[in-house]
Amino acid sequence: MILTLLKKDLRLYFSDKKGILITFLLPIIMITLFAFAFGGVAKKKSAPKPLGVLVVDKDSTTTSQELITKLDAMPTIRLIPSQEQEALDLVKKGKNVGALVFEKGFSEAVTKGKSLPVELKYDAARDLQMRIVLSVLTEGLKYHLGKVDPTNTVQLKTTSLIKESTTKAHPGLVQAVGGTAIMMLLFSIAAIGGGMLDEKEAGTLNRLLIAPVKPLHILLSKMGTAMVVSILQLTTMFVFAWLAFGLPIFMDTLSLLLLILCISFAVSSFGVLLVSTVKTRQQLQGMSTIIIILMSAIGGSMIPITMMPSFMQKVAVISVNYWGMEGFFDIFWRQLPLINILPKMGILLAIGLGMTLGSTMLFKKNIIAIG
Repeated sequence: MILTLLKKDLRLYFSDKKGILITFLLPIIMITLFAFAFGGVAKKKSAPKPLGVLVVDKDSTTTSQELITKLDAMPTIRLIPSQEQEALDLVKKGKNVGALVFEKGFSEAVTKGKSLPVELKYDAARDLQMRIVLSVLTEGLKYHLGKVDPTNTVQLKTTSLIKESTTKAHPGLVQAVGGTAIMMLLFSIAAIGGGMLDEKEAGTLNRLLIAPVKPLHILLSKMGTAMVVSILQLTTMFVFAWLAFGLPIFMDTLSLLLLILCISFAVSSFGVLLVSTVKTRQQLQGMSTIIIILMSAIGGSMIPITMMPSFMQKVAVISVNYWGMEGFFDIFWRQLPLINILPKMGILLAIGLGMTLGSTMLFKKNIIAIG
């Protein structure tokens, strides 16, 4: 009897495709993602890509140029020549981890054994990468300058271009709030989209179709509902972060509201597209869990983008999470003006529009036709 019941339970379990996907496929996907993200794959086959550091040579002497060439030959970093203002702007916008600036008089300081006028200006939001760069540059300077003067003690000055203040959020708080907010929002919207499938199974959808209601109107109404809920959920989460953790949500209210609207549109479109690609709630639950966790992992909600290898950072741009997180960092940490954040908002709107168009094509095939 026990064996018979066991066979019955196993048969029922393996007939549930959603359960199989979550049990076996999801852990495999997550292991693969984290293995790539934390550098645990193919260590012996290829070295990690060097970290790009901008370099500004204001001294422009043979000594400074030769030292820059030697430092650039180190396997961990890659020095990219730049002009000072351009380099500082790129660091402030989060494009590069830091800028190594050789001031005038560097060559003379090396010759006379004086304190070296060289400084690493960095983005504190990329603290982990900055520590690696600082360690490598310090050791490289000590090694190469030690050959000139063994008594010369090298102390590389560091300056954060974006300083923490009472009007600015800590990057860790931005990561925690922004990453969690978008990931949880995706799950909520997927659940709302499942209501359409419930209406199909209950026969409500058939009754709506009999009435003078166009299928497109049904789709857009569901999307509108999802967007209203998205706006309310995001607003609630940010107000909570303000009250509980002091997140300065009023530093640039207009940019934050516009970004919330753009994220809500993109996420709502994602929910409607997702529900338009499946035929049952079981399929929706299994697929949504995998896709949302995958998007959140590569998009920076779970792991900071700056900790990922370069190829994963390139893949991250396909996710809503990535553009939302970048927008939050632009507002709360980098404090960029609205004009600099608008391109990211535009991409979110474009993603949402693309998914909405895809939904209209799939909706009739997968929902209406079998309603």
